[in-house]
Amino acid sequence: MKRIYTILAIAALLVAGCKPNLTTTKPVAGTATFSKYLAVGTNFTAGFADNSLCRSGQQNSYPAILAAQFSQVGGGNFVQPLLPKDAGFPMPKLVLGIDTDCIGPNLTPINYTIDTLGCHASVALQGPFNNVGVPGIKCTDYLSAGYGNTNPWSIRFFTNPATETPLVEALRLGHTFFSCWLGPYDVLAYAIAGGIANVPGTGPQDISDSTVFRTVYNTVVDSLTKNGAKGVLINIPSISYLPLFNAIAPKGLVLDAPTAVALNTQWALYSTMNFQAGSNYFVITDYVAGNQITRQIYPDEFILLTANDSIKCAGWGSRVPIPTKYVLTRAKVANITAYTNAYNQAIQAAAAKYNLAYADINAFIASMQKGIAFNGVNFSTQYIAGGAFSLDGLHFTPKGYALIANEIIRNINNTYHSTIPYADVNAYNGIKFP
Repeated sequence: MKRIYTILAIAALLVAGCKPNLTTTKPVAGTATFSKYLAVGTNFTAGFADNSLCRSGQQNSYPAILAAQFSQVGGGNFVQPLLPKDAGFPMPKLVLGIDTDCIGPNLTPINYTIDTLGCHASVALQGPFNNVGVPGIKCTDYLSAGYGNTNPWSIRFFTNPATETPLVEALRLGHTFFSCWLGPYDVLAYAIAGGIANVPGTGPQDISDSTVFRTVYNTVVDSLTKNGAKGVLINIPSISYLPLFNAIAPKGLVLDAPTAVALNTQWALYSTMNFQAGSNYFVITDYVAGNQITRQIYPDEFILLTANDSIKCAGWGSRVPIPTKYVLTRAKVANITAYTNAYNQAIQAAAAKYNLAYADINAFIASMQKGIAFNGVNFSTQYIAGGAFSLDGLHFTPKGYALIANEIIRNINNTYHSTIPYADVNAYNGIKFP
């Protein structure tokens, strides 16, 4: 991941000084049994943050936070396939540090020094595991025999990674309650790659076929509920709410008058381009009917945050068009939106069919755009300053995962007449400063 620069005026974020609200309501399980809680899902479930997976991320995953709250209503031990180290696996995690770029020293996300010694070793004998979240896995992978051998995270803890399906591994626990957050990477993998893959397709960066998704998803939920277990199904957030896609404004090219004149001269043959002093739309590369074109971005399109360093120091978006793999054009956004909606309809329908709790995380993150408060501390979707999202702009901080856990608890309580206490969001870490 390219380094992300220019993070200023954020010294006051994530200040926690308020005590959590006290409650006199006695915690009760209601109509659900939480003695063996199983968490099924992908990156978010595993505790992915700062562009990697590490031990502290796993320990502060939303399932781990849920398990701590479930312990007050009969929840038992919660075992995760923990990594031995905190550097990030298999890629280094991002941390805030001082780096020098084309402008000078500044506070920016940089790659942590990698140390993967011992991280590849199998921990399967420590299972069965309560958290079977696998970074990068798609819902459509969940019935694929041998999938465990193809993924560096799953091969660590699957009992028979070369032959079994992810569903078989999930059912090994014998759970009484489950959460299922499958589906995000059936569409996010395509979006993160800049929408240059197939729609639909079966490749790692393709969008999954919606009919196949629905069939596999229903099979998974049917299997998870066969023993009478209850659970909660979680839907997929829109990319428009995620900092990875919205932190760089389409009209974020700020020019002085001489530079605007120079760009108008450079792009004089492109009649639709126009630059002036002040804010301007970035210049991008697009493909129309197989033909490459250069134009200014439209206001409803997205630039990936991973392009930020080149925008700052390599002239991307002004003298040099931003490459297409860093831009989600209208056509790509339409693909992502259509399939996200189709997946969410399938998830909600499954919740109704099996009488399960349904956590509309998409709506929750949408509400976070305007800001939400927990015991006097405000959180939003703003990159870094909002406190909820980690340095990769896609996954959450521990505080953000606690917010997600509380929204899941709210829906569990409403569905199963439980009174599970909310987690104290402010007891968890946010982004650490050097």
